[in-house]
Amino acid sequence: MKEGFRQSMAWLHTWSGLLVCWILLLVFCAGTASYYRNEITLWMQPELHGAAASKVTTDEAVKVAQQAMQERAKGATRWFISLPGERNPATQLGWSKPSQPGEKKRGRRGNFHSEAADPATGEVLSKPRETRGGEFLYRLHFDLHYMPAIWARWIVGFCAMFMFVSIISGIVTHKRIFKDLFTFRPKKGQRSWLDAHNVTAVLALPYHIMITYTGLVTLMFLYMPSGATAAYKGDQDAFFAEAFPGRSGDSKPAGVAAPLTPLAPLVRQAEQQWGGKVERISVNHPGDAHATVTLSRTSGRDMSSKQPSMEFDGVSGKLLSTDGDALPGAAATHGVMVGLHIAHFGGPLLRALFFLSGLAGCAMVATGALLWAVKTRQKQAKALAAGKRASFGLRLVEALNIGAIAGIPIAFGAYFWANRLLSVTMEDRPKEEIACFFGAWALAALIAQLRPSRAMWRMQLAVGAFLLASLPVLNVVTTESHLGVTLFLGRGPVAVAAFDLVVLVLGLGLAYAACKLKPLPVKAAKTTPAAKPATTMEAA
Repeated sequence: MKEGFRQSMAWLHTWSGLLVCWILLLVFCAGTASYYRNEITLWMQPELHGAAASKVTTDEAVKVAQQAMQERAKGATRWFISLPGERNPATQLGWSKPSQPGEKKRGRRGNFHSEAADPATGEVLSKPRETRGGEFLYRLHFDLHYMPAIWARWIVGFCAMFMFVSIISGIVTHKRIFKDLFTFRPKKGQRSWLDAHNVTAVLALPYHIMITYTGLVTLMFLYMPSGATAAYKGDQDAFFAEAFPGRSGDSKPAGVAAPLTPLAPLVRQAEQQWGGKVERISVNHPGDAHATVTLSRTSGRDMSSKQPSMEFDGVSGKLLSTDGDALPGAAATHGVMVGLHIAHFGGPLLRALFFLSGLAGCAMVATGALLWAVKTRQKQAKALAAGKRASFGLRLVEALNIGAIAGIPIAFGAYFWANRLLSVTMEDRPKEEIACFFGAWALAALIAQLRPSRAMWRMQLAVGAFLLASLPVLNVVTTESHLGVTLFLGRGPVAVAAFDLVVLVLGLGLAYAACKLKPLPVKAAKTTPAAKPATTMEAA
């Protein structure tokens, strides 16, 4: 080989990043937003904003929730109760009922019903509008959409492995990795984009390595099943039972009616043992002699995603089993890896740091894609000056860059606007909101393919800036709890005001980028007419 090891790593770094960068950008954007998925869902359900003012004890909330479920969920096979907390002001009630004879299966959640209730009274909170809210963005970053989840997870895992290779090869390639952290030379064309890529990559390098590796670990049983399959002769249930012990299997109903034990004393018992709050309550076969109650602790006390749980007899209240207090080493390690990825353990400051690191990851991916286009256009400068067209690969990458880097903010903005503009009574409303997300993104990507020019960059960045920066104004028009009420009157959910503030800052950032992309000088356009529609933003 004529090339040295470092040069070989540079080639690997370039192509392992470029080939999947547009999917990675979507995954990074959706995953970064997922750190605040509860707050996003709250913003998208303004009917629940009043619940943030309700302050009740856990004991009172449990009693009210049990009474509400006994009244509304008669005949249900399972109850699900999510108690209110710092990030969830309302009590979430859910229950599933068995399919009726002759009824066609409508999917896993066909007979599942859910509603938000006031923690103090149990009354339904004015039937909040149907929306997937932040849950859609959370699922989008590993399940994508409009395809089977198993395919999506393989695609995302493939892209994540490419990114991991790109990160490691990038570390090998950089001779002055720490010096590059403090180096940025603006208005230098390719040099500026390389500096921006280096800064955003090195600034949050530990985060990038951690989030990529743990993302792969979360689905390792999907990507690498051979070991467990060979050791347990294809019996996956036996493997999971031994690897993650403690849970008893789902009991079958006895068919004999029996009253459900009060849940509040069970919650108090669990909280005394854990020294922490109970977050979820699930009841199997309520009203049956074989009913069981499972309590799960609120995440946040440690890094592991495997929070302890307790299972009680649903009639006598006797403790049947505990899970998660002393996990085997492998299970504990897996729980910490997943916990690091989803960051439920983080408080407000740590979650904000994760969010900023995620934004740095988005910028790293975007600047890497732009850098390739800048370098390639410079290599073709002589041919372009001679009147030849840009190569198909360069034109395709430039169009995809516009469609992803400028188009994804448009999709996010359209999703939030659709939440407020679509009729509250619309049938399949969550699907329509998601359709607006992908419709806006597809339109931006298609238009970018028609003419991937500097003017197209400015237009799409300006559209994204308007959609995001105007969301606080839309919130003022459509609700009574918004940024102004929180800042000047001290009322309303802080999460809603924080959402308004964040999208405003992001929108202003896009507006600044659009303003910096001024048209190329006429003189330069006459000198190199073929280079006029350049999209690499070299003069920015």
